[in-house]
Amino acid sequence: MKTNGWLIFGIMLATSAVAQNNVNAPTAPPPPPGVAPATSVQAAPATIAPQTDLAPSQNTPPAKPKKHKAVPPAKPIVEPTVTLVPGPAEAAVSINARGQAGLKGEVVAHLKKGDAVTILSQINLDKHKAGEPAQWAKIALPSSTHAWVNSKFVDATSKTVSVKKLNLRAGPGENYSVLGVIESGTPVKEIQVKGDWMEIEAPADAYAFVAAMYLTQTATASARVPEQQPMVATQPAVELTPVDRIVSHEGVVGPVGSIVAPTAYKLYDPDNYQTIDYLYTTSPNLDLSRYVNMRIIVTGVEGLDERWKNSPVIAIQSIQVVSVNAVKHIDNRSPRQRS
Repeated sequence: MKTNGWLIFGIMLATSAVAQNNVNAPTAPPPPPGVAPATSVQAAPATIAPQTDLAPSQNTPPAKPKKHKAVPPAKPIVEPTVTLVPGPAEAAVSINARGQAGLKGEVVAHLKKGDAVTILSQINLDKHKAGEPAQWAKIALPSSTHAWVNSKFVDATSKTVSVKKLNLRAGPGENYSVLGVIESGTPVKEIQVKGDWMEIEAPADAYAFVAAMYLTQTATASARVPEQQPMVATQPAVELTPVDRIVSHEGVVGPVGSIVAPTAYKLYDPDNYQTIDYLYTTSPNLDLSRYVNMRIIVTGVEGLDERWKNSPVIAIQSIQVVSVNAVKHIDNRSPRQRS
């Protein structure tokens, strides 16, 4: 019995020793830095997003500058020589009417082919850019076109100009082109108001500019007669005795209305309706009927008809239009009937 007890005790001691050895066994040393354990899985390297908001490094070649296409110079236009005289004309094509002579002038109206215009004068630019016309016609502003004035100088009650002279402009501001002048007391017809500026119906003497080569005068109202041309009466009823002087007179053109008068048209004073001169021309192209009711300055050789010694007749050399519509109403009565 003792022998079996000792045997069991020996077995228990042996088992305890083995267990102690397993507990005290040294662990494997850690791997050196940077070396993964043999049993670990290698992780994928992290992806670093490029820093696009930073300036390029010194080694980055500079970007090449963009090449801008050179703007070719404007091609000179083929502009025929044009001679226009004051009077009616029409647009040969659809064109723009501008606030100044030249392409720098803003567009104030559009003309369609065949639209009638009244030429006031011709302007030839000494200096102009390549590609723009040099010859321009100053025309009466089309009736459908409006103009602008500074409303500070228009009486709010009477709607009349309250200063001596007031500029008409192409738009609501002093940076727009001047299209004419209206005088003190002139009534204006208001269209609308923007700030300090009033849009109004343009008066008859407002003007604009168009390229002369795009206008035609079908029956050219040539108001010029060669200075050396003898005053030979092409109208049998007129026999002039010339006076050795050239004169200029201003007045309104009107029909005579008498078959015994020296000529069919006269220049008269609109204030008293007195005849200044009878208008006479040797030019077959000058149609004086187109100037009726216009205020003009006529220059020419003044003479007398042999049958009407007190009726001065002027042989026209040139006409300058001052106002297109100088008479608001036509009174065909004689001065005695009007008195």
